[in-house]
Amino acid sequence: MAIWIVLGVVVLFVLFLVSIYNRLVTYRNQYKNAYAQIDVQLKRRYDLIPNLVETAKGYIKHERETLEAVIAARNQAYAASKGAAANPGDPSAMNALAQAETGLIGAMGRFMAVAEAYPDLKANQNMMQLSEELTSTENKVAFARQAFNDFVTAYNNVREVFPNNIIAGMFNFVAAQLLEATESAEERKAPKVSFT
Repeated sequence: MAIWIVLGVVVLFVLFLVSIYNRLVTYRNQYKNAYAQIDVQLKRRYDLIPNLVETAKGYIKHERETLEAVIAARNQAYAASKGAAANPGDPSAMNALAQAETGLIGAMGRFMAVAEAYPDLKANQNMMQLSEELTSTENKVAFARQAFNDFVTAYNNVREVFPNNIIAGMFNFVAAQLLEATESAEERKAPKVSFT
């Protein structure tokens, strides 16, 4: 009888450990999925930017440096997003993405400021449509980032509580990195993308 009790306790303990492990896996997969949603919106934005720049080229020919800066920042952000997509919880990949996104937002802000000076460009139907799509995409990116950070926080909380932290350490469930803005308060002002 004592052997059955000991065996029952061991089985219950193993089931308890398995449930903790499965819970950690579930939370990790949730934040990875949340990053995939960010990635979809970022790719959409990266696809819109060259079209926007191409439309503006004919109007602001002497602003070549601004146009090149936008494309360079877009390419850097795109490369950083690939690194972050490979491992959305990696702190260095998420920091690289946040810095690249900050650079892209700054370049887009300068581009939009230059474009404001050209009334014909502001009235261009294609430019207005692309700007509207970009604004919509920026909103979707913001919502996706918020969801990602919520899932990362939930995962980190589950990972850090006792006894989950013991299982997390045994199976290498490392802390996930939030996707935070790296710019100053002044830089956090959203670039104006309206051409109306």
